[in-house]
Amino acid sequence: MSKQPLRPIYYDTETTGVRNDKDRIIELAAYDPVENRTFCKLINPGCPIPKEATAIHHISDEMVADAPTFKIVAEEFLAFCPEQTVLIAHNNDAFDKLFMEQEFKRANVPMPAFAYIDSLKWSRKYRSDLPRHTLQTLREVYGFASNQAHRALDDVIILHQVFSAMIDDLSMEKVIELLAKPQILTKMPFGKHQGKMLSDVPKDYIAWLASSGAFDKIENLELKENFEKLGFLA
Repeated sequence: MSKQPLRPIYYDTETTGVRNDKDRIIELAAYDPVENRTFCKLINPGCPIPKEATAIHHISDEMVADAPTFKIVAEEFLAFCPEQTVLIAHNNDAFDKLFMEQEFKRANVPMPAFAYIDSLKWSRKYRSDLPRHTLQTLREVYGFASNQAHRALDDVIILHQVFSAMIDDLSMEKVIELLAKPQILTKMPFGKHQGKMLSDVPKDYIAWLASSGAFDKIENLELKENFEKLGFLA
């Protein structure tokens, strides 16, 4: 029997903050483009939502007061996902995936061995010509209508449109294969020196990146390693 192809499920989370070890998911949304189905649930995190988080996604304590716990939503989400699911999110590897893993663990619900695709990594790797790689920037570049940014389901629909345009007719299996291939980073990928050969980037700018914490981000580890090889970082 031949193996079933991976089924894309685009998803997004809204949270109480940015730390997966202490913050909680308060909204989970997903879209199944094969069957044109959507999933969107508010979640009671069992803790207050900081005002600065509400200012971004507009989800308040009152809105989640009667919402189910993550444990209940997790079971519903698993029922929504078909076999051979690949979960796709923007900044998946550094954010959504980590939050999902923590929440499943807290809820004591076994999490399937999903495949994952990070659309942010794809954009940075194959659209290095762009100055920024936020979902809203990509929406503008590819000419899709504006949405209610920072609400999970709206972002999921935009992500499906944008990522489908970026990968064209590539299969999910091919996308994963291409993302796994190492990229030889020779030019500065962002900032005011974007496009310059790494060897030509001013050392004071590299020092500023280091002091600002830019190299602490998982997506910039390869850049940090290359500057270290050039002797620009101790």
